Amino acid sequence: MTRDLRIVFMGTPDFAVPTLQTLVEHRYNVVAVITAPDKPAGRGQKLHQSPVKEYAVSQNIPVLQPTNLKAESFLDELRSYKANLQIIVAFRMLPEVVWAMPELGSFNIHGSLLPQYRGAAPINWAIINGEKETGVTSFFLKHEIDTGDLIFQERVPILEEDDFGSVYEKLKYEGARLALRTVQAIERDEVQPQPQVTSAETKHAPKIYKETCEINWNQPAQQVRNFIRGLSPYPAAWTRFNDKIFKIFRTEALENMDYGLAPGQLKTDNKTFLHVQTAAGAISVLDLQMEGKKRMPVQDLLRGYTFNV
Repeated sequence: MTRDLRIVFMGTPDFAVPTLQTLVEHRYNVVAVITAPDKPAGRGQKLHQSPVKEYAVSQNIPVLQPTNLKAESFLDELRSYKANLQIIVAFRMLPEVVWAMPELGSFNIHGSLLPQYRGAAPINWAIINGEKETGVTSFFLKHEIDTGDLIFQERVPILEEDDFGSVYEKLKYEGARLALRTVQAIERDEVQPQPQVTSAETKHAPKIYKETCEINWNQPAQQVRNFIRGLSPYPAAWTRFNDKIFKIFRTEALENMDYGLAPGQLKTDNKTFLHVQTAAGAISVLDLQMEGKKRMPVQDLLRGYTFNV
């Protein structure tokens, strides 16, 4: 049996756009899109649309932007579209009255191999923890966040040169392919969801805050490097040198280099290199940004700034 699908899509950032675009290009009936309200941004604080809204408008898809997902006016409007499937990619937590509405359920695309890295920052934490692979998961929503029954997964390697930005890009498109595969399986009534099985080894991915991003130099060099690349280019790991805040984006771990300094102390010729002692080995800083300046290679910064060591 082939189901006649009426789909409501929910998402906000650019991570969600390839999935919506894939559904449209494969001629699925996306009857409405739900995204975040327009927000003021930039110097003039003009209202900016979310990337998902911009794409939906370009395709003449109706857009809903509720501030309260439990408001009766929103729920009535959502019901009016008579969707039998909802797809969620990078959207906020939904109340049961929303995710339980369609007869075929609501499924989410999550940027990890669930049950590993449930939470708001799965890509960041996988890299920070030194994982060699991650992936994307489609799963049906239920009460507790990221705990619903698994549909499909696709694995994606994390390469040594990868950072948050590059893995984000990989998963953005892998997630779109996985969503299409999931929709096609639901359409053909071929889905066999499996419950998630957790253990003591299950890792979590809590939301990242500015204070979370401060570099702890009292760790081995490779661990520090993983932390930095897991936050690069956004929100960016930071530290203090000479009473100034520096964001650090790209580094090399010098695991056999030991200057006999305290962790966090600098070794530099103030011309070509900037090394930082860690608990074991050193970090060579390659790209950084001093407060009030732009991101630049370390040699460019050293042409105009001298570190006191």
